Amino acid sequence: MSEKEEAGAQAPRRTGRRPGGADTRGAVLEVARAEFAARGYEQTSMRGIARAAGVDAALLHHYFGSKEGLFLAALDFPIDPSAVVELVLSGDRDGMGERLARFVLALWEQPEVLHRLLAVLRTAVGSEQIAGILREFMVRELVLRLAADLGGPSPELRAELVLSQIIGLAVARYVIGAEPIASATPDELVPLLAPTLQNYLAVE
Repeated sequence: MSEKEEAGAQAPRRTGRRPGGADTRGAVLEVARAEFAARGYEQTSMRGIARAAGVDAALLHHYFGSKEGLFLAALDFPIDPSAVVELVLSGDRDGMGERLARFVLALWEQPEVLHRLLAVLRTAVGSEQIAGILREFMVRELVLRLAADLGGPSPELRAELVLSQIIGLAVARYVIGAEPIASATPDELVPLLAPTLQNYLAVE
């Protein structure tokens, strides 16, 4: 055996955490889906997902930024709740309902976003487990954040009602295809939807 072969035979096998890369990102997402499904959103941690995936937790933060970002990627969820909250609370308080209505309808008009939205909604409708995880996520990341800055009576209930209006519209328009909602244009829907959202958002 040559010196080179002998050195190779005696060298210890490399062990440790998985390096970064496209395959690693996909593997992490698979693990994340399993962890969220098993533990729910609240009880799942970035560190626990990293440990189960055999990667460093810093790599998850590099790829996804936060647990919220990782959840959105794992579920392929098309809406970032923090962006919705920021949009609603920025600008004139009297325009909150219209801003939100225009935002969600314009977003859903994008084919890629709509495809992902439908996939999530149909999965949630068909799986109580996924519906529960999604509900927990939306309450924590949208309802509670929005309610914290709404003011007025029953802010959490009002924020939940805003969420119910948005989800209900998505189901009626895109899943069930209820007419004339399904064929109405965003410009037709916004003036009808905005006052209802505004009524929930701007109670003094």
